[in-house]
Amino acid sequence: MALMFLNGGAMRGGPLHHLLDGAPLVAETTTAPKYRFYSVGGRFPALAPVAHGGGAIAGELYDVPMDVLRDRLLPAEPPELELGVIELADGRSSLAMLLRRPVTSHAELVDITEHGKWIR
Repeated sequence: MALMFLNGGAMRGGPLHHLLDGAPLVAETTTAPKYRFYSVGGRFPALAPVAHGGGAIAGELYDVPMDVLRDRLLPAEPPELELGVIELADGRSSLAMLLRRPVTSHAELVDITEHGKWIR
């Protein structure tokens, strides 16, 4: 099992939540204030680590079986995102989807860090 921070469509009530295949919710939490948060073409959110000027971003932490991560969740992620490791507000590490660098598409990035969460 792996801790996975989710902040978009796979959260409870989202259109991709079923991909978690019943993985248990561990906590509602936030990231450490080390990330900028973007809307990618108005379709999905993306975290990007920064050295300065980051914010704490709200999300849900799940204990996801590795096979569910490999076979269901990761294949559904858009190409603009990649798997990475983030720091949570309590100092723990977690897997999360991050904005791929360099950016692999021409989708418009809108900084939504001030919102602190993805608004569905």
